[in-house]
Order: sequence, then C-alpha cells, then structure tokens
Amino acid sequence: MASSSSSSLRSWRFNVFTSFHGPDVRKTFLSHLREQFNRNGISMFDDERIERGQTIGPELMESIGESRIAIVLLSKNYASSSWCLDELLEILKCKEDMGQVVMTIFYGVDPSAVRKQTGDFGKFFNETCASYGEGERRRWSKALNDVGNIAGEHFLNWVNEAKMIAKIAKDVLQKLNATPCRDFEGIVGLDAHLKEIESLLDLDYDGVKMVAITGPAGIGKTTIARALHSLLSRRFQLTCFVDNLREICPSGLDEYGWKKRLQENFLSKVLNHKDMRICHLGAVKENLCDQKVLIILDDVNSLKQLEALANESAWFGPGSRIVVTTENLEILQQHGIGSTYHVGFPFDEEAIEILCRCAFRLRSPLYGFEVLCTRIIRLCGNLPLALCVVGKSLRGKKKDEWEDVVNRLETILDQGIEDVLKVGYESLEENEQTLFLHIAVFFNNEDSDLVKAMFSDGTIDVKRGLQILVYRSLIEISTYGNIIEMHKLLRRVGRQAIHKQEPWKRQILLDAHEICDVLENETGTRAVSGISFDISGINDLIVDERAFKRMYNLQFLKVYKSRDDKLKFDILAGEKSRDDMNDVIHIPEEMKFPRRLRFLHWNAYPNKCLPPSFHPEYLVELDMKHGKFEHLWKGTQEHVYASKRDIYLYAKEHGWLEQENEMMFEFISTYHELNIVECGAHVFTVEKEIRRLGFDQANKATQSLLSTLILLKE
Repeated sequence: MASSSSSSLRSWRFNVFTSFHGPDVRKTFLSHLREQFNRNGISMFDDERIERGQTIGPELMESIGESRIAIVLLSKNYASSSWCLDELLEILKCKEDMGQVVMTIFYGVDPSAVRKQTGDFGKFFNETCASYGEGERRRWSKALNDVGNIAGEHFLNWVNEAKMIAKIAKDVLQKLNATPCRDFEGIVGLDAHLKEIESLLDLDYDGVKMVAITGPAGIGKTTIARALHSLLSRRFQLTCFVDNLREICPSGLDEYGWKKRLQENFLSKVLNHKDMRICHLGAVKENLCDQKVLIILDDVNSLKQLEALANESAWFGPGSRIVVTTENLEILQQHGIGSTYHVGFPFDEEAIEILCRCAFRLRSPLYGFEVLCTRIIRLCGNLPLALCVVGKSLRGKKKDEWEDVVNRLETILDQGIEDVLKVGYESLEENEQTLFLHIAVFFNNEDSDLVKAMFSDGTIDVKRGLQILVYRSLIEISTYGNIIEMHKLLRRVGRQAIHKQEPWKRQILLDAHEICDVLENETGTRAVSGISFDISGINDLIVDERAFKRMYNLQFLKVYKSRDDKLKFDILAGEKSRDDMNDVIHIPEEMKFPRRLRFLHWNAYPNKCLPPSFHPEYLVELDMKHGKFEHLWKGTQEHVYASKRDIYLYAKEHGWLEQENEMMFEFISTYHELNIVECGAHVFTVEKEIRRLGFDQANKATQSLLSTLILLKE
C-alpha cells in the first residue's frame, strides 16, 4: 500500500490521465468523455501531440505521475498495444507508490476476459507477447489481472452512453473532492491565508474577478498561490499556474514581439498545446472568452506582463478568477486591481513552528535548542523563506553545529536567501538604489520627514523614492509616526551590495578596517557620502586631523558599538570603567569635520566638545549619546540655525535615567525645531548670548536636573 505521506508530497498537474487504445475509442467514446470533463472543469492529459512508438517516452511517464486519477479504458484491442500495457504498468506503480486513484471502464470487453486474458482480448495479448520475453509477459499478465479486479463501469450495463459518461464524470468529481491535495499540509498559517483570499475571490459571483496577493520577497506569496491553485482547480474548466515570468521572454524583442511570445507560452500552458503559435495579441481573448478559468500569475514585476496576459476581464469567461502575486504595488494601482491580500510576517510562535518543522520535523524545539531557535528567528526577522532555508540546513545537526551556524548568521547572509531578496533591490533605478542603501545603513526606524530633510539638497527625489520602495515592498512606512521600517534581511542585502561595489566607487564605507585606514592615513575620496563605523572590534585608533579632507562630499557619519565589551571586564571591581572601554578612538582637538555634514551620530564621543572649526549649517541630526560633553563647541557659531532645519540633540548619562523618566521637549521657532531626547545631567552650553527654555510640561524631578540647560539665543 502507498504510505499515508507519499501522496501528500505530490504535486498533481492533471486531474485525470486516461490510458486507452486509440483506434477503438478516440473518435467516439473518449471524445464525448473529454467534452464532459471540460464542462465539469476536470483537467485531462491530452496525448494527441505525442508520437506513439514501441516504448513510452519520458513526457508520458511524467504525465502519468502528475495525474491525481488514472482511468484505464479497457477495450477489445487494448492488449494489442505494448504501449498500452506499459502505461498500465506505470499506472499501477503510481497507485502503489503515490496513492494515485485508478478507475476502470470496460468498453466492449468483459472484466473476466481482462483478468484471465481469454477470448479476443487474450488472443491479441498473446500476439503482443510473442515479440517479448517471458518476464515481460508475466508482468503484463499480472497487471491485467490486477486492473480487471478493480470495479468500474461496464459498457454493456448501460443503454445510454451519455448517461454513462455523466456518471463517470460525477464519480471523478467525487473522488477529487474526497482526496484533496495534501501537498501543503503542515505549512504554518496557510489555512488562515486561504480563507481570507477565498473571501476576496467570492467564488459564487458569476463575473470575472482579479485579486492580488502582495508582500515582500520570501514572505510566502508563491506557496500560498500554489496552495490556492491546488485547492480551487477542480472548480474551473481550465487552470494555469504561470511562474518564471521574468525568464519566459528573451531580450531583443520589441514590445509587440515580447507580448506575443508571452501569450504563446501562456496559451500553450493553459490549453495544454506544446509550442502554440499565434498571429496577433487578441489570441488570449479568442481562446478563453467562453471558458471559466483560474489563472495564477506568479511574481509579476511589470505592467507589460499584466497587459499581455490579463489586460481586461472580458478576455475570460463568466466565473473566471485571475490571481496575481507581486511585490510591486504600483503595478496593481496602474492596472486597476483593487482587491488585494497582503501577507504579513508571522508572529514569533508561528516563526518558531516554521523553523522547527524544517529543522526537526516537529512543531516545537527539541530540549536544549529553545534559545538557539529564538536567536534564529530574530536573525531571520521572522521571514518564512529564511526560516525554511536555515532550518533545513540545520536538520540532523548537533547543538554545537547549530551554534556555529547561528554565529555565522550574525554576519553572513545565506546565498539562497540573498538571491531571492536582492531581486527587488537590483530592479531599482540608480537613485532609488542609493536611497535604499542609505535607509539600510542609516535611516531604518527613522521618521520619513527626517529622511526628506537629509536629502533636501535635491540630489534625490526622496518623496518619489520612498513611494517606490513602499510600492516594491522594500520598506514600510507606519501610518502612526511616519516611521520607515526595512526588514533586517533587506538591510543585510543592502550591506552586501555595498561590499560588492568596487572600492573606489563606494559611496558608503562599512568595513571597519577600511575605515581605520581612511581615518588614519587620509585615503578617503570624494565618492564617499557616508561612513557607518562599528568600533566593536577596534582596539585603538588615532584619527588624522585631516582625515576628512578628501571626503568633502561626506554627509552622513555614524560611529557606534554593536557589541558591548563590558563582559570582558569586571567594572564593579574597578578594573576598567565604561568610559575607558569606549575610548578606543583618539581625535585631535583641531579635527576638521566635513563642512557638508548633515547627519552626525557618534556614540561615546571621546572629547569634551566638538572642534571650533565644526560647521553645523547643514546639520540635520546630531546624536552624541554617552559622550563626555561639557560644551557643544568652544567659541562662536554664527550659523547654527541659519536655515529651517530639524536638529536633534541626544545625550544620556549612563544609568542616570530610568525608562519612565525619559522625556522630550520641543522648542519651536521660526527657524528651527529643537528636540531634546533622553537628556541627562549633562549641560550643553554655547558661549554666546543665551536664553533659558521653560519646562512647563516636565515633571518636577526632571526639571530640577535640566534647569541648567541653556540654549543659543535665536
């Protein structure tokens, strides 16, 4: 018997495969049966284009295995064909190995004659066997005996062929309904997705509906669409799942030729006609306008694809449903597809289950692996694709091997994951790629208005760029707060893209050793617009006073520590203070920062103030957490608030403020907005005319500590 899990692993391309002797039934009984199946939405493999010979070809063998039900149409001359007998062997093998359903029709032949190979049926069988060995005869004879014992429809029991055919179609539908596809069993959250999409499809509506499934790469859109196709196929006359749309059409064709080639491939698949050729772009409508079809267009990435394959509802018959999966929301807007289902990220519990099903074939972690599983879902950002890839790579591995893999995941993105995720980035125009990279490195979880201010020089159309990134599912902008969110694996894709650039072309520097060389030896170039410097692995660095001289286009500078080294020292024992730990960079007092600097984040800035040569007129954001500031800078700054900009000042004395005491004040003038966030006992002073900022909204405890805060007079 077939194992219970074997059929669940199959993907059934056809509802029915029919084994028959062509001269006996093709133009009569079989043609009527095929017509009835079409009316009932039952897909049947069509072998008319296959040239029959002495042996079954690989295409036919594959088609037998891809059919949920095999109908053996036994007629008088069936055993005269070694081809038919070999088909029968393969069908019975699929029944045994994969749980394929086998039905029989005895057309002008008695079941006992089939079982025992007697009468005319036996005569033709013996003639066929004469050309083969005894081993082949025994195998064929056993197969005929087995199939003859399968109860089926006997032609002589019916006086009306039409009623017999209707009964067969009804039986096929019942068996299809009774044996639902189990290809997608165990996929976490799938049932909920399918229920929502079925509701959007409104299958009882007689008109044509188009529905889109949206979401970022790797979220599971294709899996959901395949499961939907499997679930609903039997309810339509024709069905087709169209994937690899990016690869179907070769380059070098004009738009007309491109669309024509796309339609030819599409219709070949829908109508099951190999290498179909068409004369004009109206062929889809001509062939499908009276057919109830289910078409799923997977991974659509251009409007031209939709225009070629599903430009109008009128192209398809009543009751048809067109489902599109895409990461590009703009395409849907342009085409007018308003019904969309967005696939969101799974909750942590679901993410753990996805990982464990792939790694352990269980719903929860093995004992001792709980913490590692939690780390993995964090590193994967709950992205199903990443969870599956990582989970399968860990299957059967020991705990220490898991730990090695998890540590690698901290810095290295799996190639299989990267290949999927980088497609969206690579499809962007150059300016959009630049914006993507800057968000990945500097501006994730930042206010979109702040990002617009960062590029207010007009080098990038940020408003349009953000819109495109949202349309392509590369970022999300929260409706509350306008905060930009990019998935952590997409941020890794961005960093990988930067690392792969030629060094002299890099706009953003990330590699700590490369940055050390730039800052020590003044090797930067004018191509550099941003530096993100993780000093976690740096022991000691003396920055050259003129380190930024050649980087006069540098606008974004971030120095931070991704790993806290405090565990290496016993701070309480006084061996090393946190401030000493952070003093790994030494900056000359006369350091010359780039004049065009717009973004300066320096965690644990080592000096007591910025150098007097610092020019803040372009500055948009300043973040100096854990610094040793006593002054912002020494001397006079004439142009601090020369233009309408948002300047954010951050400071916090280590351990002084608890979460509940953190506060924000806003001082709004004609020229600027000053946000003081997480301020501690540090005092910012500017040695010029000053005025005090009132703290009417502050709690009393915080007021007393911030009362010495003094600001530059407007």
